[in-house]
Amino acid sequence: MRNWEKLIYNMVKHYRERGSKIRYWEVSNEPDLGESGGCPYLFTPENYRRYYARTVAAILRADPEARVGGPALAYYKSPILPSLLEFCEKEKVPLHFVSWHAYLSDPIKLRATIDGVKAIIKKYPSLNPETILNEWNMGLDTPSLDPRFQPCLVVEAAWQMKEAGLDYSCYYHIRDYHVQPEIFSRFMSLDGTAFMARWWNQMPQFDGLFDFQNRVRPAYFAFKLLSRLSGHRLRLQSNDPHVHGFAAYDERLQAFNILVWNFSDQPARLELKLEGETTQLIMRRSVLDATGPSDDENNRIRWQQPFTRKVENSNIGFDLDGYGISFLSLEKKQ
Repeated sequence: MRNWEKLIYNMVKHYRERGSKIRYWEVSNEPDLGESGGCPYLFTPENYRRYYARTVAAILRADPEARVGGPALAYYKSPILPSLLEFCEKEKVPLHFVSWHAYLSDPIKLRATIDGVKAIIKKYPSLNPETILNEWNMGLDTPSLDPRFQPCLVVEAAWQMKEAGLDYSCYYHIRDYHVQPEIFSRFMSLDGTAFMARWWNQMPQFDGLFDFQNRVRPAYFAFKLLSRLSGHRLRLQSNDPHVHGFAAYDERLQAFNILVWNFSDQPARLELKLEGETTQLIMRRSVLDATGPSDDENNRIRWQQPFTRKVENSNIGFDLDGYGISFLSLEKKQ
């Protein structure tokens, strides 16, 4: 363990000295899963506590300002989490954040993992760690083959995370990669190496925002639309459990931006009523087209005709297709 601490200390020190500005250090990856999680270890609650304590001690010696945490569980109900929380509270071991993963095609079940982790943390009031769902996507063992589903899952999951009070999340992942079995075999068993090669090299992949050929997937454009919700958030309510949205006002752009979606395979009619000063607004509406043959941005984020129209009587009505996503930009008339 002394050599391990030395290795971790020198690695963190190296990145700090080169100015990498790494703030968060997570201890392990899916320690409750073993090789099928892509890493060559499998912990018990008891030995993970020792591993965590020694690792974060080395990290904080190299960078006292670092934030440390874990355990990046594959299953948030793993006994490793309450064991770690109890240990850190009792022994005063730093735990700045708790992290876990969720690959679920049901956003309600995804939100239940947030609520579940928060309920576990609540039992250890002296800690108050941040919550980070740092791997999430749809269920990749049985993925939906409807190209509209994944982009709509992205925005609905983001809404559920905000409603649940999650601190941070990380979509998994940026780009798909094939694995080289000869490299994995250096630190994994024969069975573990075979699983990694089958999963990444033969199974159809839906993880990455970019595919193996570096083509952008429709889910990328869901994040693109979310990024346009700049400014301060406004209240947006819905009486349909499948239709949700975000609204914001950007003073710099002098525009209201609204993102709405229908997380259902059945179409829905949306009647949006604006409250407050809504006269003399010009609206531009676009829809995310996940089914078209081109991933050109103007085809994926498809502007609707008429290109601009006045907002009348503070009401906006239009149809949302199954898993439909619409973005509205409302600008004050000059």
